[in-house]
Amino acid sequence: MCSPEMSRSSDVDVRRTETRHEATHVKARRPGKGGACGHMALCHWALVAAMLCGPARTQRPPGIPGRTAENDVPLQTAAWLAEGRITAIHLPKERPRRLYFTLPKKTSAFSVTVVPCDVPVEWSLMVRTAEDEPPKQQRTYKKSMPEVWWGNSRKNIKVYSNVGNAVDTYRGPAYAPASIYVVKLQSREHSTKVSVYLQEGAGLPKVFPELPPDPQVRVVGVGMSSVTLRWPSSPSVPKVHQSNTSLQYCVLVNLKHNYRGLCAALEALRRDKKIEEVKRQGATLWPTPKAWKQQLGPHRKDVVFPAPVPDGPPELPCVCQGVENTCTVSELQPDTLYYLDVFLLDSSSGSSAAYTGTSARTHQEARPTGTALRDSKPRWVALAPHGGRLLSFRPRGWPPRALLTMQVCSPHQVRVTASGQTQVLAAEIVAEEPVQIWLQGSPSYLIYLENESPATVAEEAIVKIQASSAYHRQAPVLPPLRTVKSYSKLKTCNSVTVGWHGTEERNLYCVYHQQLDSQGGPTGLEQCLGPESRSDTERAVCKYFQDLNPQEAVSTATIGGLEPGTAYLFDVYMVRRFGIAIKYHSKIVRTKKDC
Repeated sequence: MCSPEMSRSSDVDVRRTETRHEATHVKARRPGKGGACGHMALCHWALVAAMLCGPARTQRPPGIPGRTAENDVPLQTAAWLAEGRITAIHLPKERPRRLYFTLPKKTSAFSVTVVPCDVPVEWSLMVRTAEDEPPKQQRTYKKSMPEVWWGNSRKNIKVYSNVGNAVDTYRGPAYAPASIYVVKLQSREHSTKVSVYLQEGAGLPKVFPELPPDPQVRVVGVGMSSVTLRWPSSPSVPKVHQSNTSLQYCVLVNLKHNYRGLCAALEALRRDKKIEEVKRQGATLWPTPKAWKQQLGPHRKDVVFPAPVPDGPPELPCVCQGVENTCTVSELQPDTLYYLDVFLLDSSSGSSAAYTGTSARTHQEARPTGTALRDSKPRWVALAPHGGRLLSFRPRGWPPRALLTMQVCSPHQVRVTASGQTQVLAAEIVAEEPVQIWLQGSPSYLIYLENESPATVAEEAIVKIQASSAYHRQAPVLPPLRTVKSYSKLKTCNSVTVGWHGTEERNLYCVYHQQLDSQGGPTGLEQCLGPESRSDTERAVCKYFQDLNPQEAVSTATIGGLEPGTAYLFDVYMVRRFGIAIKYHSKIVRTKKDC
């Protein structure tokens, strides 16, 4: 019944409405079937319609004449734009808003400044003028001059239009004779906020702080957890710093991007529903003066403040620190890219100006040096109970990849943690079985070994570790089982046949044997020894072997020249070109006594 389309109708539509209105009154005077009851029903519906349409009529823009004696508009209820004061309005998506203003007769020039918040805003300025001065008899009614001029206006002039998310100002001469100026605003993306400022006369807008010719924020110092900023002083800041000045510099630090205005920064923080996530990422809005905090209204609880805002000068660094143009932002994370913005806030008027933001990456955290491992050279490391050892390795070639091979040579458990420059790459528990760790993504690596044996074990843990550059190949394959099997049916008085599992990769396998005087076996330390610790007389045979089917990759060897009824210790080593040799579990076999 009272749709917004009625408020956009033309003068012709209004005259038609008045004609229908008169016809309604004529019908109301005709007697119906119900006599007075029919008239009362019409009055009842007219009252309901008045109740429904009443609020919409109060919101009607001045472009729609009402049912008045002269078709004049009650402009007192329109959205007027006050001069010399910032007008903040809510702009719904795809719903234009209009602001109206008039200028005094002696005004020669004026300016209109539109400050979008976080999305581009379409805005235009239109003037509705009258070609002739209205007749004097129309002034007999108690109407304001703008209302009288509006009722006799017939000419619309589009003065200016612009689309963007930056602060935009129109400056120009006043139109004479001018009736009404109309500022139309519209947002296409989503609902937003916009501020409009009207100023009579020439010159820059007086309510906004003035930026210097070069409003660039510069980084003058960077540390692991701090960044020092400096920016040119604003011409609005007095030469002699006064304690009662309403101007304040405020700094915003975040991990996303720079903001073109203070409103956009605040709206971005308000839209973030997870405040704890904002704290974890390090987005920090430095507190503002008390007047600024009051402007945030009911949404100020969504803004993260490190500390309450004091009435006097704040103690925290860069907390809207007055008119000082140097600031050190601290408590930052190492090796992190931050975006830094500076806003000049006028707490007396609620206006602000944004400097051109910058970005800076904090320095990397100092890393411990650790014992360097030589490429492809095995190293023995002794770990005290519940002790640790830090090692480092820098691979050769590109890309910088490394292969770690480790084995614990004693009944202990050792935790190994390998990290690059910024993150942990691997963490595993190593015991008797050899373990390979493939590292990539960093030019250097830190390896930390920690003895995790129970408190009852008082002996040291012995770890054999080797690091090799692996830029030219993938990680090698270890045998699925490291057991050595003897075949009883193939055993004789002077020979023994043994077998072991190989891999699908071609490797050299060497079999060593030695005569035992008793049934004793090898110690834990001997399990980590390679073929370099054995004499040439103990080497029985060496052979290359591979099988593409891992389930059938079993190799055998027959060792002869043995004595009858004698126990021998057999060891098999898988010797690789890169990486430490892998020793199989020792096997004790006794030859037949009677053949």
